[in-house]
Amino acid sequence: MATERKSNMKAFFYTFGCKVNQYETENIKEAMLSEGYEVTEDYADAEVCVVNTCTVTAQSDSKCRQLIHKIKKANPECLIVLAGCFPQAFEKEASALDECGIIVGTGAKKEIPVLIKRYITSGERIIRIVPRERGEAFEKMTNSGADQKTRAYIKIQDGCDQYCTYCIIPTARGHICSKPLEDIAPEVQQLVDSGHKEIILTGINLCCYGRDFKNGTRLIDAVEAACGCDGDYRVRIGSVEPELISDEDILRMSKLEKLCPHFHLSLQSGCDETLKRMNRHYDTAEYAELCEKLRRHFPNCAITTDIMVGFPQETDEEFEKSLAFAKKISFAETHIFPYSRRPTTVADKMKGQLDRKTKHSRAAQMADVCNETKALYLKSLVGTVQEVLFEKETSPQWHQGHAPNYVTVKIPRDSEDVSLRRQLLKIEITSSDGEFCYGKLI
Repeated sequence: MATERKSNMKAFFYTFGCKVNQYETENIKEAMLSEGYEVTEDYADAEVCVVNTCTVTAQSDSKCRQLIHKIKKANPECLIVLAGCFPQAFEKEASALDECGIIVGTGAKKEIPVLIKRYITSGERIIRIVPRERGEAFEKMTNSGADQKTRAYIKIQDGCDQYCTYCIIPTARGHICSKPLEDIAPEVQQLVDSGHKEIILTGINLCCYGRDFKNGTRLIDAVEAACGCDGDYRVRIGSVEPELISDEDILRMSKLEKLCPHFHLSLQSGCDETLKRMNRHYDTAEYAELCEKLRRHFPNCAITTDIMVGFPQETDEEFEKSLAFAKKISFAETHIFPYSRRPTTVADKMKGQLDRKTKHSRAAQMADVCNETKALYLKSLVGTVQEVLFEKETSPQWHQGHAPNYVTVKIPRDSEDVSLRRQLLKIEITSSDGEFCYGKLI
């Protein structure tokens, strides 16, 4: 049933999943603000609720459904817009969520403000799932960056053609496409000029940046462009695939003063047999060699990763190999997760699926090892001087921010009236625990 639009309608936004999703939500939010909407943090107070979804795991889908039910129960009259990877990959399941008045996939997020107007006029449910085709142009998006934030994301790449056997992302995101190289520096400069001190380059498969141009453009070119602007800021690279970083890339990166010495290299498993079943395009020897090269060019850099446990047919021996490899590399931070079956993927049809208890037991064992390596890395920073970017004040006792290696650093806060937000300050690290480093202002 059609409804008359009120002036200054309130909109609530919620993002599941990766930094790319966060960037896209900000883009949708800015477009709606320009249309006169007000943003609210309370879905019970909103006329429109936009839920930007992730579908990497079954748990992601479950959390999305739970949130939609909560919103509709608290606010039966609101319009729920379901967007992103979940409806793109599973249109039938998403369409069954009757609480949602508008459902859009990953290829139609920019249309959301227009679709809302259409819904308000007609009152008819809208489902807009656009098939992802090879050769699509990169969807033009720029964000001004949230005023209260110290860090800002720039999406420079989308899609993936790797087809790991466990992954639904190629279905949800389509084929690789890249932001034009000439568009990167202007967006960085605009964000820096508005006060942001850290720029994070993000993508679905970041190391594939430029492949679709077919002119030799690579991720390193985008990194150099991002680091080449005027101002006091730094640049961080999002998650990258280890087999796609060359020696030349490392050498060129090592010459960029604004680049953070933090490399998130997705591992998935420390066992070669498991990596083959995953259709990963490297082995543990190649991975270890890359880590050694990065540490040589970026002394004491942070190497962080993702590790999956309980992949189909993973034996006790294979898991022990993965455990030992994680200890050998000594990661600064690790995201550990049990394998989650995703319909339509190759791994979902594999024999030898492991039970939930085994997967969660292995996740706990891996966490024990990786917590130890994190503590060792934090301890290695004691006595060093780090340029810390301080962020929103959240504690009366501590100023808190991130070092270039993305380690969280805390220093005592003498007064609640003093804020260090958006300041880059030199801090001497004096101690650490299993989670944080602590220091003093120099």
